Amino acid sequence: MAVKIRLARYGAKKKPFYRVVVTESRAPRDGRFLEILGTYDPRNKISGINLDSPAIKSWIARGAEVSDTVRKLLRKSTPATD
Repeated sequence: MAVKIRLARYGAKKKPFYRVVVTESRAPRDGRFLEILGTYDPRNKISGINLDSPAIKSWIARGAEVSDTVRKLLRKSTPATD
């Protein structure tokens, strides 16, 4: 079964807060997960992204697929190396 790194929504109505989780692809959005890899608060633009990069890289090396949204968050959280 495929494993994905994606967001799970928490928080109150109109006050979203997300966890970056590793889950089986068939599990519901807010259902069972294997591990929490970080958090994302879209209302806090300055320090709203907290990710455990070594753990994410480890899961990707084991074959986990990354959702488009999490991929964008990874790009934002890592400094540019240009």
